[in-house]
Amino acid sequence: MSLPHAILTALLEKPSSGLELTRRFDRSIGFFWSATHQQIYRELARLERDGLVRALAPGEGRGQRKEYEVLPAGRAELRSWVGQRQDPKPVRDPLLLRLRAAAVLGEDGLGEELARHRALHRAQLAEYLEIEHRDFPPEAAAAENRLQHLVLRGGIQLESFWLAWLDEALGEASGEASGRASAEGGAERE
Repeated sequence: MSLPHAILTALLEKPSSGLELTRRFDRSIGFFWSATHQQIYRELARLERDGLVRALAPGEGRGQRKEYEVLPAGRAELRSWVGQRQDPKPVRDPLLLRLRAAAVLGEDGLGEELARHRALHRAQLAEYLEIEHRDFPPEAAAAENRLQHLVLRGGIQLESFWLAWLDEALGEASGEASGRASAEGGAERE
């Protein structure tokens, strides 16, 4: 996925100013495709220059908001992109690399970092569940938002996976630490 396609998608959902768009990224789109405010404004300008979006009401002076909408060329670009094939991306998470390093160097501080990550994933899961409760109540299930809900459920499942995996990793780290301490204690007694 690329930032231009994320912006085109967001603008098709609702024409927005740059500020509104950055807020929407902060609240929802940014959960699965993050971008800084500067990147969003820069990309909006490029999309406008390329004829994929246009400002509905260009401001006359500094501080005036432009609201953008997707033009037919932008819709065609997004439609073409949606139909393209793309292989899954490999996971690049520094925590996984830290575990590999800890296997060689020892686990000093690893348990605390795993616990910190677990707390962060627990908080993210709680936020996703709150969004689901607020935005996708069972009685309001509608065909028009089923794919958006599917994206959110993917996030919920990913956070649930990370919590289960981190529980396992914490168990391994604490088990290995106590096993190593027992072995070292036994070696000292001999």
